[in-house]
Amino acid sequence: MAYVPGVALLAVLTAGCTGGTGTEGPAADSKPGSPSIAAAPSGKYRTLPEPCRSIALSTLKDLLPGIAELPENQQEKAYRGTAAVTYDTDRRVGCQWKSEAAASSRSVVLDFERVVSYDTSVSDEDRAREVYGKKETAAHLPSATFTPADAEKMTASPSDSPSDSPSGSAQGAGGDAGAGPEDLRPRALDDLGDAAFLDDLLTRAGSSAQHRTVSVVFRTSNVIVTVRYSEQPALASQVPDSKELQEKAQALARKLVDKFSE
Repeated sequence: MAYVPGVALLAVLTAGCTGGTGTEGPAADSKPGSPSIAAAPSGKYRTLPEPCRSIALSTLKDLLPGIAELPENQQEKAYRGTAAVTYDTDRRVGCQWKSEAAASSRSVVLDFERVVSYDTSVSDEDRAREVYGKKETAAHLPSATFTPADAEKMTASPSDSPSDSPSGSAQGAGGDAGAGPEDLRPRALDDLGDAAFLDDLLTRAGSSAQHRTVSVVFRTSNVIVTVRYSEQPALASQVPDSKELQEKAQALARKLVDKFSE
């Protein structure tokens, strides 16, 4: 038997172990773990607009006619609005305007919320969709089905007492507006941002006055916007016009959608 030096023998054995198809080796033997998954995309919007500058002066004059009755030196301050107190202006901002007039008092409130997901597997927009969905669920919107019989009830049986339910009833939302067959109940809205709904709530303020608040909530990508337009007539016998408040609140919301699209 021929003598093979130790070093030569080791070389032969090593060659035998590493030979073959060439598909095995350090790369194949390594176990880096599960394949890396790309983080979900960030939201479209990284900042929020200045809420107190988001409504044109002409629009504020239409929404809050009572401001025109103030002394001229007070009108400018009233039109500037009052910024909401928030702890993170990159995530949430708001503004409020009020007008007091002999016939009624009105107010407009804006709320902008930029949703951020802290879960890398969930995008900001998906998280915003969840937040919006919870808001819509909490509004308890009635069924979308609306029949001529519903319209007759709304016009023939005005609400004698304001609704204290989470959303205005068919009578509370439309019975006083004389809107005919038009459905003025709380409902989902089409063609407003990525998703939107309207709520209409009639309540008593104090012992007699009736107070109506129309809210329009819409989502555009990872931002959720809430518009609240309210009126309280001076006379207890008067009921705020649902149709007027709804039309003006929706018109304002559509203008805000356009601002986000700029």
